[in-house]
Amino acid sequence: MLTGVSVEYYARMERGDLGGVSVEVLDALARALKLDEAEIDHLNDLARAAGPPPRRRRPVEQAVKPTLQRFLDAVTGAPMWVRDRRLDFVAANPLGRALYAPMLDDPANQGNTARFTFLNPASRVFFPDWEENADDMVATLRTYAGQNPLDRKLTDLIGELVTRSDTFRYRWAKHNVRHHRAGIKRIHHPVVGDLELSYEAMEFPANPDWFMFAFTAEPGSPTEERLMLLGSLSVAGQTTGSGPGRR
Repeated sequence: MLTGVSVEYYARMERGDLGGVSVEVLDALARALKLDEAEIDHLNDLARAAGPPPRRRRPVEQAVKPTLQRFLDAVTGAPMWVRDRRLDFVAANPLGRALYAPMLDDPANQGNTARFTFLNPASRVFFPDWEENADDMVATLRTYAGQNPLDRKLTDLIGELVTRSDTFRYRWAKHNVRHHRAGIKRIHHPVVGDLELSYEAMEFPANPDWFMFAFTAEPGSPTEERLMLLGSLSVAGQTTGSGPGRR
């Protein structure tokens, strides 16, 4: 009633048959269900996927340009790293590599944060807020899958995680979505201990499949001190294990 459509029409939409549904109906549905921004975007992505073949290009593998790497390397006081929509590591500055060394140094993770989170027991120590982190990660993957259903590598990754991880499968079935733009990340690093970092996500207009994350610490906080220690150790190549900097 609130959406202004028949029960039969709404039931058809709820089953996923969104082909031919107008923008006006989608907007009315979003208002009636009080969807948030991420949910509205996902609804529109699903409607586009149900229509004619989407115009979104298939993801194209791109190499990291030297200019991008120089930019990352020029940032020395904050961890920065770039990932794609499959949550694959793309590039980072030295401090970013040092921060995520537990993930990057284990070849079983294949440089992928989702594999690390759901298939590697070490992630539950690395991420003290593991449950919340896992919820956000699955919701982000669900958002990306709705935006580009033609991404074969993304669907393969999701299929692998659904098959190998009960915790991922449970979360995937909930169909939650979210935007991953800013927040607080708590990390227990094996070298320098507990870190509480604010992060901001930035898009690449030239490559919409990549996102850059910058982490900062509250000035004068223990985290800032430990980041400085991690930075000095990364220069010396001592960012893994349980070295003397652990606190």
